[in-house]
Amino acid sequence: MPRLPGRIRVLCVAAAAALLAAGCSGGGGSGAVGNLEKTNLVVAAVPAEDSAGLYIAQQRGYFAQEGLHITIVPAISSADVIKKQLAGTYDITAGAYPSYILADQKTRDKANLLKVLVAGSTMAPNVQEIVVPPNSRITKMSQLAGKTITLNALDNIGQLLVASMLQDNAVKGTVHYNAQPFPLMGKLLAEHKLTAAWLPEPFISLDEEQYGVEPLADANQGAAENLPIQGYVVTQSWLTKYPHTAEAFKLAMEKGQAVAATDTDAVQKSMTAFANVPRLAASVLPAPGYPTDTQAGPLQRVITLMVNLGLTNQGYNAGNLIAKIPNP
Repeated sequence: MPRLPGRIRVLCVAAAAALLAAGCSGGGGSGAVGNLEKTNLVVAAVPAEDSAGLYIAQQRGYFAQEGLHITIVPAISSADVIKKQLAGTYDITAGAYPSYILADQKTRDKANLLKVLVAGSTMAPNVQEIVVPPNSRITKMSQLAGKTITLNALDNIGQLLVASMLQDNAVKGTVHYNAQPFPLMGKLLAEHKLTAAWLPEPFISLDEEQYGVEPLADANQGAAENLPIQGYVVTQSWLTKYPHTAEAFKLAMEKGQAVAATDTDAVQKSMTAFANVPRLAASVLPAPGYPTDTQAGPLQRVITLMVNLGLTNQGYNAGNLIAKIPNP
């Protein structure tokens, strides 16, 4: 599905490394919760539009108002940060749901079960796409049969979305996958070292402008339309140990999510500040949906799609993934 023709191509060149920006906010607010067990938190998040609610909460001081000091660390993918989260390096991670679901299904340690504290993003038009090199001979989905598609991580949201698109478009034949970090994909595509890649915004638009990559298909179609994409996740042991802190983080994030859901300008400013997207470029980025509550029903769609497409052979109750903050 090609991108809407009215979308303006005014994106400036941004260095790939600059996309990996981090930020901090000062604590000190009294907060609505109080009695925080921990006030300095490290949060790992992929610097994509899916994380805008986090960035807005940081920019507007919502964490500080709750007495939290947040350090945001850039991540390659949720799959990349789960091991560090389980080891205690990160307090909270923001990433795509499939990696957390698969990790949860494999663990036998209840303390390491992963819980979604706050929903982060849902699919919307033109924010997740398969792209191809400039002047590629591949102009339709059926030509991907037998080819290799590059993702930022295997067995994660990218593979789920691509598999769904292939099924929806009745693509015959085996498709292969490999992995590269988002910031490297544009250059590799331009050098024709990659056949096709899955990208979210702002990487789609940045790579279109800098490297001339071309959109092949929008992932917001068929079974994946409006699919939940990302959430903010803690371990069960962390949640049990820091219930007041969890509640304070959730309150601040819900404020950030509410702004992201209604204020496009705020989302654009957050991408300039945290993903180093030039302001003019950010002004034309399409945005995903930003849920303002966290429910099991939408998340069950992700699990069902994973089962249907073979990413897991286990049924799973999404209600088990939703964090239940204990009474301290």
